[in-house]
Amino acid sequence: MDVLEKAFDFRGDVTITRTGGETITGYIFDRRRGMGLEDSNVRLMTATSDAKVTIPFADIKRVEFGKDAAHGKSFETWVKKYVEKKLAGEKASIESESLD
Repeated sequence: MDVLEKAFDFRGDVTITRTGGETITGYIFDRRRGMGLEDSNVRLMTATSDAKVTIPFADIKRVEFGKDAAHGKSFETWVKKYVEKKLAGEKASIESESLD
């Protein structure tokens, strides 16, 4: 499933709908490919707890992508904002911004 490879590379949370209708939202931190769907799975850290959940590929009906947690947080964006503040006479700090 190519979508699961894209979900693994995604820098934010995804919502997985299982074949039984249950949804789980979290960050995919691992995926394991077996010989088929039954022995391949993804592992994710859920958004609401510290639980780590393993879901077989065969049990995944749908994958929805949430907000990219790193969007707009590139080094180039940081430098641009820093320079703009300095040129405007504002306080510009080398401290990083919160990811929240």
